[in-house]
Amino acid sequence: MLTPTEKIWHNGRFIRWEDATIHVLSHVVNYGSSVFEGIRCYSTPDGPAIFRLREHVRRMVDSAKIYRIENLGFSAEELGEAMLELVRVNRMDACYIRPIAFRGYGEIGVNPLKNPIEIYMACWTWGKYLGDEALAEGVDVCVSSWTRLAPNTLPGLAKAGANYMNSQLIKMEALTNGYSEGIALDSGGFVSEGSGENIFVVRDGKIHTPPLGASVLPGITRDSILTLARELDIPVAESIIPREMLYIADEVFFSGTAAEITPIRSIDRITVGKGRRGPIAETLQKEFFGIINGTRPDVHGWLSPVHARQPARV
Repeated sequence: MLTPTEKIWHNGRFIRWEDATIHVLSHVVNYGSSVFEGIRCYSTPDGPAIFRLREHVRRMVDSAKIYRIENLGFSAEELGEAMLELVRVNRMDACYIRPIAFRGYGEIGVNPLKNPIEIYMACWTWGKYLGDEALAEGVDVCVSSWTRLAPNTLPGLAKAGANYMNSQLIKMEALTNGYSEGIALDSGGFVSEGSGENIFVVRDGKIHTPPLGASVLPGITRDSILTLARELDIPVAESIIPREMLYIADEVFFSGTAAEITPIRSIDRITVGKGRRGPIAETLQKEFFGIINGTRPDVHGWLSPVHARQPARV
């Protein structure tokens, strides 16, 4: 269960957590018409800082545009500042932030265009998505029987609520069968992503990750890993990955805002590498966590300090 914070941002003003309610006949309830983000705010020696705020806001705006929500009613800068203020108002040192835009109460037909756009932002404390020990020991996963969204069905580049019905099927199947997570294949039978994570496969010192055309979400943490790997002179390829590559990989790991960088120790009961975190995942973890914890230089400007004197650029 979530531990409530004091305030939630709604359409430009702060309301009490318990007052953030919607009508049961809102369009989003009946048709899943929402776009959202998941963002982490980390505790650093200089105070709380939001990780890659600009990129998350941009992806949310992009997701809205794909679904013909041309005007969210607030600029990217205003949305970014609202997230910073949300953390300040709730006096959080570290938290998870969930901004969501959806089509609200109005007409009930499939056509959403006349329904009002509602935007809410909430934050709360959230630990490691797949468990604290998973960062070192890894997790056991399976290849799901559910495939990712095929082209021209639902847009995989949008972080939309409706897409996560597919993710729920992947996750529930994995948990029912005793795994922590599932890996989905795309409509061509190639590796796509987890229910809520991008995936990386290491073979002979080279990192492989599925391209965006394999029905993967353009993950912000995914992009961070690609950037860090290239800076560390680790070869990287965005390429189609056959399923069997998972079984003969030296390392496999997930990435995502919630999962951060989580190694995979087995897939379909086949041990990956030595059955725990591998050296490349460990190296990337050290770089990634060093930046977000403020112990390594933030040369990319990925952290937006919550208590900065100047407004954050978005």
